[in-house]
Amino acid sequence: MALKDQLDADLKSSMREKDTVKLSVVRMLKSAIKYREIEAMKPLDDAGVLQVVSGEIKRHKDSIEQYRAGKRLDLVEKEEAELVILQAWLPAQLAEGELKALVEAAVVRTGASGPRDMGAVMKALLPDVQGKADGKLVSELVKARLSGK
Repeated sequence: MALKDQLDADLKSSMREKDTVKLSVVRMLKSAIKYREIEAMKPLDDAGVLQVVSGEIKRHKDSIEQYRAGKRLDLVEKEEAELVILQAWLPAQLAEGELKALVEAAVVRTGASGPRDMGAVMKALLPDVQGKADGKLVSELVKARLSGK
């Protein structure tokens, strides 16, 4: 089942169950997907939908940090509840060991020798980890590997 179809099914089930939090998250996600489709002037495939979901997860994590800094615990709880729902649409996340193995393989495949080759390694690595790992973590692992740490 395509991710968009899954979203439609989740929208209907959350309406039936009167799950207001999930309903609000699904509507927000469908809106973000529609906005991206209008921007790209074509329908999104599953990879595009995953990028939108990842972007929304990143936005929620940033909001949680900001609300914590502002001591707005009520908003932190709301964002964390929405974050859990968003993460359910991502594929299973890679363990750090698996991620390190993929980073090593990408470094070998590209022949990278130092930090200046980080862009080439990331370009080779991203198709393998898209939606399966946090981009920030991937970047940190590549940077550590290329700097020899």
